[in-house]
Amino acid sequence: MKNTVKSAFRLSIAASVLALAAGAAQAQEPVKACLITKTDTNPFFVKMKEGAQAKAEELGVELKSYAGQVDGDNEAQVAAIEACIADGAQGILITASDTAAIVDSVQEARDAGILVIALDTPLDPIDAADATFATDNFKAGELIGQWAAAKMGDEAANAKIAMLDLAISQPSVDVLRDQGFLSGFGIELGDENKWGDEEDPRIVGNEVTAGNEEGGLTAMEALLAQDPDVNLVYTINEPAAAGAYEALKAVGRENDVTIVSVDGGCPGVQNVADGIIGATSQQYPLDMASLGIEAIATFAADGTKPAPTEGKDFFDTGVRLITDEPVDGVESISSAEGLELCWG
Repeated sequence: MKNTVKSAFRLSIAASVLALAAGAAQAQEPVKACLITKTDTNPFFVKMKEGAQAKAEELGVELKSYAGQVDGDNEAQVAAIEACIADGAQGILITASDTAAIVDSVQEARDAGILVIALDTPLDPIDAADATFATDNFKAGELIGQWAAAKMGDEAANAKIAMLDLAISQPSVDVLRDQGFLSGFGIELGDENKWGDEEDPRIVGNEVTAGNEEGGLTAMEALLAQDPDVNLVYTINEPAAAGAYEALKAVGRENDVTIVSVDGGCPGVQNVADGIIGATSQQYPLDMASLGIEAIATFAADGTKPAPTEGKDFFDTGVRLITDEPVDGVESISSAEGLELCWG
């Protein structure tokens, strides 16, 4: 009987030790996180990935990265979320290609207990993610609009504006930048959730660019065909701006048309220094991703979710206007300063 009790006791102790060992091993398992970007070739997303990897290594987070083949590849992002769920990730950082279509997949991840943070591009609706870490894209557009209006002065009343957007209008970064620019320039908006419905005669038209140089060139050619006297060009990003410049150069208009943009990548900031772009708003993808990894590590440790910036429905990662032609009333930094902060 005594031997039986001792054996049972020893088995009980052994089971406890094994349980403790298993618990310790589990506690030592790294936090798992996923980064899902629109593509893995755009310098913006390359820098975002660098920021996430550096912070993950610093904090001991196991990071897996996924990307679509092209901007708009929602299916690849859906598959990536499914892989992250299956892998037992505690957090997902995502720049959504389709802000509405991805929502059901995001909800599946959240239902599985995963923290989902949208980077750069808010989901539609924004609260479909647990949090959003992003540039204030409306503010980014507003800054270049204010700068352009101040630079043109009284001639702003006679502006002929070409609007080079990203894609078919939907609630997105594309719309925020477009609407911010027009608001900053002093143009009355229609529905703030879409572009192209304004009635101001100074707008020559809107064309889509896919956010690349070839698209920017084609879009600029189309708008010059509508009105060859375009004198102000808004572009969704700096690759599109570079394409617009080439189209203007081909017709000898490169020196008398002002181009403004958003991003702050090194090639774009260099184009400000070279006089190709008049002003651009710089955003900080490395910071977005780095802060996102920190938030996932905190969530995994104690369940705390990140809070938005006061007065906003997202965490604002900052924006600065870069120009070598500063104007009164619009705070800016020079291209030399911008090159110290740029990416890509």
